[in-house]
Amino acid sequence: MTHITYRSSSLPPLKPLLERARGRSPGLATCLFGGAVAAGLGLGSFAVLVMVLWISSPYPDSGPGGALHVAAAVWLMAHGTELIRTDTLSGVPAPVGVTPLLLVALPGWLVHRAARDAADPEGRAMAVRTAWCGVVGGYLLVGTAATLYAAGGELQPSWLSAVVQVPLVAAVAGAVGVWTAHGRPRQPLPGPVARALGALPEGVRPFFVRLFVRRYLLAATRAAVAGALVLVGGGALLVAVSLVLHGGLVRESFAQVTDVWPGRFAVLLLAVALAPNAAVWGAAYGLGPGFALGTGSVAGPLAVGAGPLLPAFPLLAAVPGEGPGSPLTWAAGVVPAVAGCVVAWFTARAAAPAYGERDEAWSRRWTALVAGVAAVLCGVAVAVLAALAGGPMGVAVLAEFGPVWWQAGGAAVAWTAGIGVPGALAVRAWRRWAAPRRGRLRLPRVRLPRRRVAPALEVAAPPPAEFEPYDFLPGGGDWHEDAAREARWTALREAGQGPPPPP
Repeated sequence: MTHITYRSSSLPPLKPLLERARGRSPGLATCLFGGAVAAGLGLGSFAVLVMVLWISSPYPDSGPGGALHVAAAVWLMAHGTELIRTDTLSGVPAPVGVTPLLLVALPGWLVHRAARDAADPEGRAMAVRTAWCGVVGGYLLVGTAATLYAAGGELQPSWLSAVVQVPLVAAVAGAVGVWTAHGRPRQPLPGPVARALGALPEGVRPFFVRLFVRRYLLAATRAAVAGALVLVGGGALLVAVSLVLHGGLVRESFAQVTDVWPGRFAVLLLAVALAPNAAVWGAAYGLGPGFALGTGSVAGPLAVGAGPLLPAFPLLAAVPGEGPGSPLTWAAGVVPAVAGCVVAWFTARAAAPAYGERDEAWSRRWTALVAGVAAVLCGVAVAVLAALAGGPMGVAVLAEFGPVWWQAGGAAVAWTAGIGVPGALAVRAWRRWAAPRRGRLRLPRVRLPRRRVAPALEVAAPPPAEFEPYDFLPGGGDWHEDAAREARWTALREAGQGPPPPP
């Protein structure tokens, strides 16, 4: 027993070892394993969902191997990869390029979390590179294996699209995860941006350098993000209203697709996964260009052109009927108008802060410039979302499906700049007029009467006979019955310098 006690007492303490292990940067193998686990979790989640639908289907088209091939293809589609359907009636392979945007959230969140957990809390550059490269590399190893496996199924991935989309999603989500792990620091301008600013002519360089000062760029980014969110949210509202107005056709589409409940449940899941796409399509509809329903057919607020016969699907049943627009469809223009007002408000709030001095407000030129930059950034965001939300659904007439990215982005810039720039100038002028002329907003000063209190060591003169000790202090001032002053009177009485206690 003595020997065992001696051996255990010689072991190093556990707490310093744990602290040293926490402070040590993660190795490349650990980061690779984290990225592979993130990819495996996403792939396993899609495999479970597809297998459940395959088991519940009364008419399965293939065996478990075919279902697993479909699961790998769906996982690649969640990264934006274009799939190619080989079992068509005509024998010509048909591309499927519309990515359900809701599916992108799961792989992106898994890579983000893996990179965030692998990042070194000490913030060293080597640990940052190790965490990012390791997580992205481990994720791509599993992605390569999944691509090779999915190539043997009926839904085959496009190799060019897979090579571009899967690394892009992994790299962006991993970078955001590492940035989040370090507390979202605000670093100086990147090297390429700084070199580009240095290459500008001398006459225009100060203009763009001041634009990229942190407050101007952040204000433009916030306004652009707010405008894009209003556009997408307004598009979702338009889709919801159209679904309510075409409720009968939506219910009929469920019955036409399949007559068994597992099939209807699968259609419902697909409609939910495509809900963000429908919101972007609704935003393009409100902006004016609308979206394509096939080659030569465009659905917009002004008119809906004749197109191919659409399949029975709940979201497609909400598309307005063929013919010219009406005041109800023209009312969709309220959505981009509100987005322009939001861009104007966010820009003016940064240009003329509330309760600030008039001299602190930005000039009219810089306010208009920031509002214009915010409109351009908002248009870029809408164009990217439109490109992700659409794509081909086949060949021939179905080669174009969804909004055209450059039309949606250009319309977003036109709406937000046309309303945001003059609106920002008007709101800035109003907020600047409401600001005080000089100095910040000051509250009126209230002068309180000073109370003269005798120090504890001050010797008071003998009070007169009519002196009431609970009315006045020796130094003058009103008497308040609190503990501190009562203690001072007690000390003076004990020293023989105060009046006797009251009877």
